[in-house]
Amino acid sequence: MIPDFFISFDTEKLPFEEVDFLIVGGGIAGITAALQLKNFRTVVLYKNGLSGTSTYNAQGGIAVAMAPWDSPEKHKKDTLITGCGLSSPESVDILVNEGIERIKEIISSGLAFDRDGNRYHFTREGGHSCRRILHIDGDSTGKAVANFLYKKALAEKNIKIFHSHFLIDLINKDNRIEFALVYDEKKKRVFVIRAKAFILATGGAGNIFQETTNPSVITGDGIATAYRCGAELIDLEFYQFHPTTFYQAGAPRFLISESVRGEGGILRNSKGERFMFNYHPMGELAPRDIVTRAIVDQMKATGSNCVYLDLKEIKDDLKKRFPSIYNFCMNYGIDIEKEYIPVRPSAHYFMGGIKTDINGRTSIENFFACGEAACTGVHGANRLASNSLLEGLVFGTRTGISAMEEIGRKFIKSRYRYAFPQKADILIDKEDLKRSIRSLMWRNVGIEREEITLKNAEGKITEWMKYAFLKEFPDTTGFETLNMLILALLITKASSIRKESRGAHFRKDYPEQDDKNWRKHIVIKKDGVEYKEV
Repeated sequence: MIPDFFISFDTEKLPFEEVDFLIVGGGIAGITAALQLKNFRTVVLYKNGLSGTSTYNAQGGIAVAMAPWDSPEKHKKDTLITGCGLSSPESVDILVNEGIERIKEIISSGLAFDRDGNRYHFTREGGHSCRRILHIDGDSTGKAVANFLYKKALAEKNIKIFHSHFLIDLINKDNRIEFALVYDEKKKRVFVIRAKAFILATGGAGNIFQETTNPSVITGDGIATAYRCGAELIDLEFYQFHPTTFYQAGAPRFLISESVRGEGGILRNSKGERFMFNYHPMGELAPRDIVTRAIVDQMKATGSNCVYLDLKEIKDDLKKRFPSIYNFCMNYGIDIEKEYIPVRPSAHYFMGGIKTDINGRTSIENFFACGEAACTGVHGANRLASNSLLEGLVFGTRTGISAMEEIGRKFIKSRYRYAFPQKADILIDKEDLKRSIRSLMWRNVGIEREEITLKNAEGKITEWMKYAFLKEFPDTTGFETLNMLILALLITKASSIRKESRGAHFRKDYPEQDDKNWRKHIVIKKDGVEYKEV
C-alpha cells in the first residue's frame, strides 16, 4: 500500500549536488551536529526556517546539574523515575554528565543565561527534585539558543544553509543511503543530493494531532521517511502531551511554560479549587503525564473545556520573568498579574522516533539521527521537563563526531530510477485530509486510549491510504499529508500493541503499568514488529 518513494524519478536527469554531509533539520540538534562537521562540505536543510523549529519556540530552559545543591546523580535519578522504567541508564548517564560540559562550552563561546546577582538563576519544573533549569530572557531560551547557534553556523564557510527545502525521500542501496531527493519549494524543482553520511534532525510530529504546541511545519516527515527507507523506529506509542497550553477559541495553543508552575503557579479547576495534590504528592510539579491526565479528569468532572493557572503566588515580576507569556496573554485580553490563564493539554513531544545508538547511528550504515526525531533511550516512556534542549546539544555533538567517520567513503557512480506505481486522476483535498488525520488522532489516539478507538483509527487511516497513495503529490503539502498518514498509522499500531499504561501512554482498558509483560520496547520497521528488552 505504501510506495517505496513518493515521486517518479531518474537520478541522471535531475539537478545534482555532491557534499560530504547532509543534515535535514536545523534546530539545536541539527545545527550542533553541523558545527562538528564545519571542516567538511556540509549542507543543512530547513523545511521552513529557523522560527519553524521546535527549538526556536522552546520556552522553559535547559536542565543541567550545575547548581551547588545539585549533582548529575540527582539529575539522572529524576530522569529515570520520569521515564517509567524504559529509559536507558547508559544514555541518561551520558546526558547528565556530558550535558554539563556542553553547557559550559556554549557559555564560554558567548551565550549568556539569566543570572540572579552573581549566580545563574535556576528554576524548577515538573519531575525535578530541585531547581536546575537554566533560562534566557525569562521564557525565551529556545529562541536565544537557536539564534546563537545559527549565527555560528552561518559564519562557517563550509556549512551551506538552504531554506524552504523539503526532504522527499532517501534512496537506500544495500543498507546504505546513496541519495536524498529534495524539493526546492521556491524554485518548484526536485534535485538530488549525494553525501557520505545523512543526518535527520527533523523534530517531532505534533501536527499529527489536532491540538499541539509545535510549529505548523512539524509533521513527522523525517521519521516517516526513515521508516520508508528501511530504518527501525521505536517507542512510537509514547507521545507527550504538555499539560498547560493557552486555551481560547480561535487562539493558537501557545505553550505556558512549566517554569510558571516551577515558580509557584497553581492549577485550579473551573470552580476555583486547587486539585493537583489529590493526584500526586508533588502537586503542580508532578511529571507531565500525571498533570495532563489530572487536568483531563478535572475537565470531565466539572464539565469544562479547560482549567486555570493562578500566578498570584509568584513573587517575581511577571513581566520580566515571563515576558513572552505576559505579552501573549495580554494580546488576548488577560492580565496574568490579576487574572487566571485558561489552559488545557496539547501534543508536545515525541519520546519515540528513529532508533539510534548513543552516537546517533541508525540501523542503516551511513544514516544518523539526533534530537526529537531520534530515540536514544534517554526519555523512556515520559520526558523529564527541559531535558530536550540538553539532549539536542549532547547527542547532536555525538552524532556529528560519529558521522565524521564516514568521510573516507568513496562514491560509486550509480543511477536510480523509479516509476510511481499508481497514478489516478482523482481530486484529493490535501488540507481536508490533514484536518481529518489530526482530528482522528486527537480523539482516538490522544491522551486516553482504548482498543475500540485505536482499532477504529487504524481502520480509518488504512481506508484513507487506499486512495491517498493512488496519486503523486509533487508539492510540500502533499508530501506532508502522506507522511502524516504513515506515521499516524504506525503510532496507532504501536499504541494498540502495548496493552498497559506507562508514562505518556495511557490505556483506559489497561490502566496499570505491567512490568512483567511490558517492560520492553516496541521496534517497528517495514518488515514487521520486534521487541527489545530494557
